[in-house]
Amino acid sequence: MRYLLKILRRERGSQESCFQSFYYETDSAAATVASALVYLNGLDELTDDGGRPARPIEWECSCLQKKCGACAMVINGRPRLACGALLSETKNGEVTVEPLRKFPVICDLVVDRSILFENLKTLRLWLRNDADMDERYQDIAYGASECIQCGCCLEVCPNFYAGGSFFGMATVPITTRLLAEMTPKEYAEIAKLYAKHTFAGCGKSLACKNVCPKGIDTEELLVNANALAIWKRRFK
Repeated sequence: MRYLLKILRRERGSQESCFQSFYYETDSAAATVASALVYLNGLDELTDDGGRPARPIEWECSCLQKKCGACAMVINGRPRLACGALLSETKNGEVTVEPLRKFPVICDLVVDRSILFENLKTLRLWLRNDADMDERYQDIAYGASECIQCGCCLEVCPNFYAGGSFFGMATVPITTRLLAEMTPKEYAEIAKLYAKHTFAGCGKSLACKNVCPKGIDTEELLVNANALAIWKRRFK
């Protein structure tokens, strides 16, 4: 099968972007956008669909097993992990690949997601003492631990923008885990910061519900985090 990858490209230090297309052929039903990018960058001389020389495509990856979130990008209009986006899912063999739009673009498909870590620091999301997990909440906390901080949920959120006071769904899984492990006295500060940076800014559109590449039920996490941090109740 011959696929056409239309990649939105940008030079480092530039504010101008343009699409450049490349052909990729494979007979493997397991081929992904990530495997196509690896192949194209491995060529001795990369050329576009018109035979013109092109510089290597810049993108980020690490595990290529849907465990790290590094290869998050917008594929055919939807935020996904490149290593989990099968080329065989395309209808006409054409794949549009763009960087995440909610973060500053560094080059090609590489974006600056450092705001994710900065938001976690602002919320002070770390344990001060040993965890004290109630076994009733273990399943919820375990589900929350699946979050890989890829940013896909923020890409579709109508209220999030990098540098804003609303931190979005990306902070909810970690907040949920910590609230489940802290004593009431310990989580008072976390609950206050959660109310300011998550609860107050969330419009409850739940646009994030069906985009998580790990299949996390973001609605359930939001309900439980709100119950404990805002309403001072136990998990639903």
